[in-house]
Amino acid sequence: MQDSYLTISKTSEGLYKEKGSKFLAFAIPITSETQIKSRLESLRKKYYDARHHCYAYVYGNSGEHHRANDDGEPNHSAGDPILGQIKSLELTNTLVVVIRYFGGTKLGVSGLINAYKTAASEALNNNEIIKHQITEIRQFRFPYSEMNSVMKLVKDFDLNILDQGFDGESTLKVEVVVSKTEGLEKKVKLLQATGSQLTFID
Repeated sequence: MQDSYLTISKTSEGLYKEKGSKFLAFAIPITSETQIKSRLESLRKKYYDARHHCYAYVYGNSGEHHRANDDGEPNHSAGDPILGQIKSLELTNTLVVVIRYFGGTKLGVSGLINAYKTAASEALNNNEIIKHQITEIRQFRFPYSEMNSVMKLVKDFDLNILDQGFDGESTLKVEVVVSKTEGLEKKVKLLQATGSQLTFID
């Protein structure tokens, strides 16, 4: 099971110039369609006088959502080269927008492909690629007398404690890397089979 993915850590910029045309590139971390729309809108407002706002994005833990947009440039001359740069670095949760100010001289399709690809690459190269763990949140309920065995689970499965409560029964809210979830569930069942009152709270 996939338990991590690569993404970018911050917003970064790149710039490419060719025959008077300027290509401003922005690499932006995102996790949803709503964030994508918001970032595109703010860039359109700021660079309202630009000829084209071309972009591509990939998001989802396994990069299942992706799209490329040429914004009026010839088909596949802008969005696809940008998307290609995101995919070549195996990134997800990443939006790259390349804004073109036309310089008066046409570049041709191959020139456009090179320009959008290079600008996107510049923005991504100016960023930091980070590995993000895919986790799940789980909660336990247990008698206080079983605290030691619960803390052993925390250590053995490298659980990140988010919250704990000691009101009557003890509760513990943890974050677990998805690839360790199955092992954790099996271990809890084994403990229950030997008389433990430790249970998961849905």
